[in-house]
Amino acid sequence: MKIGVLALQGDFAEHITMLKRLGVEAVEVRLPVHLDGLDGLIIPGGESTTIGKLSVDFGLIEPLRDFGRQQAVWGTCAGAIFLSKDARRSQPLLGLMDITVERNAFGRQVDSFEADLDIPELGEGGAYHAVFIRAPIIESVSNPARILSAVSDGRIVAAQQGKLLATSFHPELTDDDRFHRYFLTLTK
Repeated sequence: MKIGVLALQGDFAEHITMLKRLGVEAVEVRLPVHLDGLDGLIIPGGESTTIGKLSVDFGLIEPLRDFGRQQAVWGTCAGAIFLSKDARRSQPLLGLMDITVERNAFGRQVDSFEADLDIPELGEGGAYHAVFIRAPIIESVSNPARILSAVSDGRIVAAQQGKLLATSFHPELTDDDRFHRYFLTLTK
């Protein structure tokens, strides 16, 4: 199995470390040719407008869209925004997931927090301890996308649409590899 991590900006190195820990070949993706032969792609957290602009500059928007129509793609935090059809502002988006995302919905950097989430798809192991940093919320989910998890006040923080996955939080910043293992099941 070979998983790419979009390495234009953000915390791509942490995802690569987690994938290697799981025994998966992980490669940095910076150009369209780097998508060849991949079983899946992770779009990391960072700054969604910067990721979008750099994707345009490097000729990646259409190749990423084409890849996401066929293969598994997971966006974490800014990556979830980039996957969405609507971010309530003008910025480059892949428009692959039927979700609307609100950027920085939980506040500024100082408002970052951690929370335990119930995510049945992850199987046994109890609540998933999630790290939120300047996190977006998934404001709405339209069919065929579905909600995977929400925080205690009901705001949506994880969604799935077929082989597409979006999380508002950063699983790569924890020692819990269940979300990465779940994503790997979507690549088959």
